[in-house]
Amino acid sequence: MRDFKDEVLEIIDRDTYTPMTTEAFESELDIHDAEDFKALIKALVSLEESDIIRRTKKNKYVKVVTSKVVKGTLSMHKRGFAFLRPEEEGVDDVFIPPNEINGALDGDTVLCTVEESMRGENHEGRVVKIIEHNVTKLVGKYEGSKGFGFVVPDSLTYNTDIFIPSEQNLGAVSGHKVLVEITKFPKNNTDNPEGHITKILGHENDPGVDILSIVYSHGIDIDFSDDVLEQVENIPDHVLEEEKKGRVDLTKQMTITIDGEDAKDLDDAISVEKLSNGNYELTVSIADVSHYVKEGTPLDKEAYNRATSVYLVDRVIPMLPHKLSNGICSLNEGVERLAMTCQMEIDTNGTVVNHRIFESVIQSDKRTTYTAVNKILEENDEATKISHGEITDMIIHAGELAKILRRKRDKRGALDFDFNEAQIIVQRDGTPEDIVLRNRGKGEKLIEEFMLVSNETIAENFHWLDLPFIYRIHEDPKEDKLRQFFEILTSFGIFVKGKGNSVHPHALQEILDEVKDTPEDTVISMMMLRSMQQAKYSYQSLGHFGLSTEFYTHYTAPIRRYPDLMVHRLIRTYLIEKDTSPQTIQKFKEKLPEIASHSSERERRAVDAERDTNDLKKAEYMQQHIGERFEGVISGVMNFGMFVELPNTVEGLVHMNNLGDDYYNYNERMMALIGERTGKIFRMGDKVEIEVENVNIAERLIDFTVVGITPRKKVKEEQKDKQKPKYIDSNGRKKNKVRDQTKKPKGKKPFYKSAPKRNRKRK
Repeated sequence: MRDFKDEVLEIIDRDTYTPMTTEAFESELDIHDAEDFKALIKALVSLEESDIIRRTKKNKYVKVVTSKVVKGTLSMHKRGFAFLRPEEEGVDDVFIPPNEINGALDGDTVLCTVEESMRGENHEGRVVKIIEHNVTKLVGKYEGSKGFGFVVPDSLTYNTDIFIPSEQNLGAVSGHKVLVEITKFPKNNTDNPEGHITKILGHENDPGVDILSIVYSHGIDIDFSDDVLEQVENIPDHVLEEEKKGRVDLTKQMTITIDGEDAKDLDDAISVEKLSNGNYELTVSIADVSHYVKEGTPLDKEAYNRATSVYLVDRVIPMLPHKLSNGICSLNEGVERLAMTCQMEIDTNGTVVNHRIFESVIQSDKRTTYTAVNKILEENDEATKISHGEITDMIIHAGELAKILRRKRDKRGALDFDFNEAQIIVQRDGTPEDIVLRNRGKGEKLIEEFMLVSNETIAENFHWLDLPFIYRIHEDPKEDKLRQFFEILTSFGIFVKGKGNSVHPHALQEILDEVKDTPEDTVISMMMLRSMQQAKYSYQSLGHFGLSTEFYTHYTAPIRRYPDLMVHRLIRTYLIEKDTSPQTIQKFKEKLPEIASHSSERERRAVDAERDTNDLKKAEYMQQHIGERFEGVISGVMNFGMFVELPNTVEGLVHMNNLGDDYYNYNERMMALIGERTGKIFRMGDKVEIEVENVNIAERLIDFTVVGITPRKKVKEEQKDKQKPKYIDSNGRKKNKVRDQTKKPKGKKPFYKSAPKRNRKRK
């Protein structure tokens, strides 16, 4: 019997080698009898076991030596395959077939061998080593049996049950939702992970357990530890006389808070005065949380760990215990409170011409609401004006100043995404009762403008001091995502002239203005938002693209955001205590990058938890309306169907199979489905009437079918009727024709080029 190993090696070592099947080797080696064929198979198996070659899912043999090793995080799909998210930036995700996962679990840090580019072969990988199991705690449903039990994870991507010995089940019974900690991971593909139950959340049908399950699945702590609560008990519930020393007394200055009716943690107060020179004096006082949360204490460590309050459908999970957030740190009416204050003189162009930052003692004269302020500013309601007395004049001046600040932001090109925000109203048992839209009136926008200008002022102050600081940054859009967005816009008759990410925010705002109040408004706004990078915290002052400002931070919400608390601590260190020693600067240089990164990660976790609970309650709400019809707008088009969003923000899928009147092709450039026979077109922004067909609560998915649709005209007819295309250059100027790209634009330079030289160098 011939030994084909050397001959196979000689073939695969050729420069021209492409992956071959067994039959191809058989033909290449001129094998004709059964004995030689067995010898070939034996040689191939031996080389495969030696990791010299590997068989793909198409039964072709590739050289392992042509593969590279990539480290990353495994992201499982509910259908059994996975993707590797590489740690190295700029490396694409790698597809991992089900038979190449080799016992790895969702969230694991792994090493994968990845095939190099080969003719006729897609990039695929194989898990060769599990470095670390990152997911050790899961939420799931307990299913008991005699002597043992299993926890079936809620996560659809963690597709293996966890074995629970009977003595480790904490008394759980079948149907209980539980938190399980994995103590033993499998060494092969046939075993299950083993764990013990650490907490019973309640029966799956108990009210509120569904939300609790989501909270714990995201690793969010609800209860505070005993040492944190003990520290809070020792904090006084009123301002002590010795705490006022060295602070500016603002208790005689007219000060108000403006919040929603149900707000309990009032962390910002304002005062507005119109000066004799025509300018305005705006005083923004923020609860001095850092005075009570000292660095390194159990309370500080807990606040850092949480990093943010989490706002869910039926509850708030606070960053700080209620005694602080609703008590001594809440700027309640008629009581003295410690504050950190930014006082600004602002001219009629919206420019801050003078400012100072200091510790203060304040006393709110009035706890007013957005509703009341809206009645004064929007309706000129006499009864509300009378009930607010002398405060009414200050509210009117505040409205004037907010309008000036808004005009300045518009002029410089700040983006204004005016999305509908839904409020899900639930009954006591957690059943969704209604979904209503929140209105943002002049009161809400007034406070927004004042918080923005104080955040910018604080950030610019410390940028020029060149001291270690925490900034809120929003980097320029990535070139590929922006280009893709611009390509989609062309199907709506809008053309943006500019290359890559060199577009000015003003050009994007011009697009939003162009589509305002059109059927495409929400869709284009959402696509634009998705083309942006996520805002995050950073120790570097890199500016904020969306706000079109070079300096920005978060200073206004230390009750619910740890970065704001840290900014207050830095203000006190640098400005109040005058400590800019080399030791202090070095300490913050080392600490701030980690604080910024951790806070950004926790913010994303909170957003994910909020989205998951909203999706759950929206699905439960729509389950009550199966068979009913609604009008919606096509919000997304994919190769498997289209998404439709209803006016209440609920989104559902119309699967391709449910478009039965024709065979529809997906046109990626137009983001449309086009009928092969009829030429009918379904495109983002189209209004459609749908019927709620099905709801999957577990997966939070809603299925629609299209009924009574009057689709767009046929493609050829539609192109004939298209309006004259609109051109917008990269600085936001409308154009009737394409601008000559070889000529330099006149006027102000784009935002991204206008930063001071020293700042650009640091960036």
